[in-house]
Amino acid sequence: YRFEQNEADMNYYTVPAKLRDAIKMAHIVKHLCVETYNEVAGEDFTKSNFPKMFFLIGEWEYNNNGTFILGTAEGGKKIMLSGLNYLTQHLWNADELNDYYIRTIHHEFTHILNQTVPYQTDFKLVTDKGYVVDNWSSEPYESEYLQNGFVSAYAQKTHEEDFAETLSLYVTNTPEWWDALLAVPGCNAAAIRAKLDYVRDYMEDSWGVDIDLLRSVIIRRQSEIIDGKVSLDDITLNN
Repeated sequence: YRFEQNEADMNYYTVPAKLRDAIKMAHIVKHLCVETYNEVAGEDFTKSNFPKMFFLIGEWEYNNNGTFILGTAEGGKKIMLSGLNYLTQHLWNADELNDYYIRTIHHEFTHILNQTVPYQTDFKLVTDKGYVVDNWSSEPYESEYLQNGFVSAYAQKTHEEDFAETLSLYVTNTPEWWDALLAVPGCNAAAIRAKLDYVRDYMEDSWGVDIDLLRSVIIRRQSEIIDGKVSLDDITLNN
């Protein structure tokens, strides 16, 4: 008998990713993630820490509460990305590409880094009364996350998700986008800035990564994809 490992979560109904979308995503991961970290932190950092496997599925993983899972990280070795069969319709819109895919990759990679080197426990004390586990997707939390000192509704789930959301949203969006987020009336910008300081110090002290440089490189490389300067369909294997 031959047993094949099933990489999918059996708690969800999943469908395969289309080949053309999987090829596009492979190029996106290479250009926007692997080569980004090579440029910012060096190849040794990327080889030592970036996951060696991406598992792609075609549909989103839907939960019973109406939310769906964009991706997961497992054991520092694998990142699962869902919804690949919708990639083409979101590919040429930078905000949508970020929201559904790129931010997810950097979010999950943050979890991998945190599993290797934990961040300061004081991070969670900034908004320690604000974590609501699975209630993040219900009101009033879904619409009042900025007032509560969080960069997204999902960041309210746990301090681990808060850390990953703070970093991933910061590095995948422009400075103007970030400043506008914190300028929303009622936003508890002081709490968000305090948590960003922890994130910034952690990445610099633990990994030698300047998150402002990381952001500028991601934005530049994303523009290269959106402007069609990077081939996403080439299947030539490089030696």
